[in-house]
Amino acid sequence: MSQLDSQKHDSDQLYKIRHSAEHVLHQALLNLYPEKIFPAMGPATDEGFYMDFEPLDGFKVSEEDFPKIEAEMQKIIKENLPIIQEEINIAEAKKLFAKNPYKIEWLETIKDRSEIISIYKTGTELVDLCAGPHVTSTGDIKAFKLLSIAGAYWHGDEKNKMLTRIYGTAFGSKEELEKYLQELEDAKLHDHRKIGKDLGLFVFSDLVGKGLPTFGPKGATIKRELERFTVDEELKRGYHHVITPDLAKVDLYKKSGHYPYYKDTMYPVMKVDEEELILRPMTCPHHFMFYKSQSHSYKELPYRIAEIAHQYRYEKSGELSGLTRVRMFCLADAHIICAKDQAKQAINEVLELIDFANEKFGLIRGTDYRYRLSLGDRKDTQKYFKDDASWDHAENVLREVLIDLKAPFYEAENEAAFYGPKIDIQVKKAGGKEETAFTVQYDFVMPNRFDLIFTNKEGKDESPVVIHRSSIGCIERTMALLIEKFMGNFPLWLAPIQAKIIPITDAQHEYANKIFEKLKGEGIRVEIDNRSEKMQSKIRDAQMEKIPYMLIIGPREAASDAVSVRQRDNQDLGAISVNDFLAKIKEQITTKSLNLIK
Repeated sequence: MSQLDSQKHDSDQLYKIRHSAEHVLHQALLNLYPEKIFPAMGPATDEGFYMDFEPLDGFKVSEEDFPKIEAEMQKIIKENLPIIQEEINIAEAKKLFAKNPYKIEWLETIKDRSEIISIYKTGTELVDLCAGPHVTSTGDIKAFKLLSIAGAYWHGDEKNKMLTRIYGTAFGSKEELEKYLQELEDAKLHDHRKIGKDLGLFVFSDLVGKGLPTFGPKGATIKRELERFTVDEELKRGYHHVITPDLAKVDLYKKSGHYPYYKDTMYPVMKVDEEELILRPMTCPHHFMFYKSQSHSYKELPYRIAEIAHQYRYEKSGELSGLTRVRMFCLADAHIICAKDQAKQAINEVLELIDFANEKFGLIRGTDYRYRLSLGDRKDTQKYFKDDASWDHAENVLREVLIDLKAPFYEAENEAAFYGPKIDIQVKKAGGKEETAFTVQYDFVMPNRFDLIFTNKEGKDESPVVIHRSSIGCIERTMALLIEKFMGNFPLWLAPIQAKIIPITDAQHEYANKIFEKLKGEGIRVEIDNRSEKMQSKIRDAQMEKIPYMLIIGPREAASDAVSVRQRDNQDLGAISVNDFLAKIKEQITTKSLNLIK
């Protein structure tokens, strides 16, 4: 058996264990709470499993009930009940599940009334609609744990009834389970939502709206530094930075094809005068219309249009999560319009830019991130544009780029954009879960839809291709990744406050103000702690704020034009002249160093 086959076998076995664990949870709940719940559905997931059910007549289940539920599950597992598949027709299935409206609804969606339905029995007690697969018996479930409970709308639709969802996980051994649970605990320590709140980086308000963060001065500073870094780097690399409107006529998105594909994730149309306007979910059509505003020669290509752009997408309330999934976000977006034979080089340059940015963020290729070649499904003509030859060419170009770069990548079907394949950069978060952070997409559809052309060497009109790309991705999501990676201990260039001046007594206030003005004048983000508190208390507070440098000023420092430097990691660098300190930190900021002064 090859390594790939072995990994697939392990993955399939884990899926069976988790799927079976959900059935055991299902049976445990029915054993403990007969006539008090309607089971709805419960799949296995990449992290474990969950089960949705409707509590009846005001009945509630909470995490306090987990020990009792787990004990019942363990009892079922010890009984080593066989998990047996049977096949019945729809009429028989409707009789079997007549009292469960959720199962009946699933059955009603089956149009072919002669179709045979798969059910699974756990021992002789539990029967459920299910296609499988499962382990042979409940005794094959070696290690499981219930994790959390939440509300979930039926089918994920806010118009439907709110159900109760219990999340759990299961593994092939207790050692694997314990390792996973430890990773979850570690992830909690890195949670950007808690760290962001503790450091005053951003807040959410129910009155403002779900998924709409407000950045305080410190969070806005980080966001601004990321935006400046991106714009400066892209200008150096030949990008034309533009500013386009946050909304547009619906006709623009009908022309691009986004409206039918993404209609459900776009906000409602606004009728203004005689026009129908909509908040933009992407900037591509705006950039195409800018490109079309004047003629272009092959000598100008690749023509790189970039923007730090606000975009708006409807995310269901249950899927919103801190800064990683919001309803209004800022994307470091760009579209490279190039000749077909320039695409490979253009994609190479984009990946080099992404690697450069990741290096400044302290992300290591192959360790912290890898690449996913996201392919289309040629059979799904509703989701993907029909042009097999163009799909073949585009996928081969992306694949060749990744192979030439010796990049760590894997391929995933049915993950492409409707207009072409893409490379997704998958960043590993604290706890091991991957998040798509940056993308590079090959587009062979939009140039024709928007009649994009350039004059080639023969003086004739030629259609280009478009490379969609995001250098540092959604800035909010990137902020969340960085908050979790550094746990708020940002590199100096990103730190909201880079230095805090701490005078020991009131006698040093005048000198402290002099240092403050000097550093501030050099562009350093600096504060003075003039509170009537003990020095150690001020140092401790500054460390809690994750401020890189604390500049302690006593009579000796004031007399010698120096500062006593202490770092947030408690390292004491001793007395340094103000000019030397300033020179050292300016170099750190300019080079985007990840380290503090040695």
